[in-house]
Amino acid sequence: MKRLIRLVTAAGSLALAVGGAPIAAQGLPPAPPPADPSASGAGINTGRLVGVVAGTAVMYALSTYLLGKTWYTRRVPFHTFDDSREWLQMDKVGHATTAYAISRGEYELFRWSGVPDHTAALTSGAIALLFQSTIEVFDGHSEGWGFSKGDMAANLAGTALFLGQQVGFGEQKVSLRYGYTRSIYPQYRPELLGRSRIAQWLKDYNGQQYWLSVNLASVLPVGPAFPRWLNLDLGYSGSGMTGGSTNPPLYGADGQPIVFRRVRQFYLAPDVDLARLAPAGSTGRMLLGATQFIKLPTPSLEFNPRDGWRWHPLRPAAD
Repeated sequence: MKRLIRLVTAAGSLALAVGGAPIAAQGLPPAPPPADPSASGAGINTGRLVGVVAGTAVMYALSTYLLGKTWYTRRVPFHTFDDSREWLQMDKVGHATTAYAISRGEYELFRWSGVPDHTAALTSGAIALLFQSTIEVFDGHSEGWGFSKGDMAANLAGTALFLGQQVGFGEQKVSLRYGYTRSIYPQYRPELLGRSRIAQWLKDYNGQQYWLSVNLASVLPVGPAFPRWLNLDLGYSGSGMTGGSTNPPLYGADGQPIVFRRVRQFYLAPDVDLARLAPAGSTGRMLLGATQFIKLPTPSLEFNPRDGWRWHPLRPAAD
């Protein structure tokens, strides 16, 4: 939940930055602007850059303050915690996805401000690690939690996925995305998995899916007629989890035990890269690239060892 709070508040910096900085009037230019604003001689747009920096700083300070006041209320000496066997590693994939999303979002904002590509990439990666590392340090001083080396490794992996592609290829051939379908499990442990729908969206790993989205035109030798916006996604989720590493005993109204089998779920689905539908270098492309960390509903094929193969017409089944 904490990392998703970070993701939501970091996304808020996008709204602050765009809302507080001047945006050029939208029109159709004779030709698409260059992907690198600095290459056209335009240089850094000071107003936009100030808005991006200020928005990011405000959201970092605000989220840190709120987490410290609401989530981390009982402080203890710094300690570590091994949670590598919990939640079928869904939390680790979530950490990587959040770090990637923050890196990508901040990068697009800095590029929109005219910051050179490599500088924008490195700065955005550092910001993502700052956001995520702050949570880990808080965890290390929190009762019932602890600094997780696994979480930190996942944070580094998500940031490295973004940086490696941006520095190495100059584009994001693959991205990480988040999806959600409401599951049946919060009713059995609402205090852990969430009572409200919003809380379940944040806390119920059974309902979450994480997707590795591959842009086909970027990795395959296709012709000019092939749709540049078409992606193929590989998804991962878990089901049957009412506890971290094991499920506690549960009983129905009739006193009979309720047993759930914990399974990993794997998905294959088409997807759309909305940012590639907008002109290169445009504000629309920046906004779409910065915010498209949500998996769009599309048909998907699932396999898990409990149910075998399953076909979902629009989104994964709510089990």
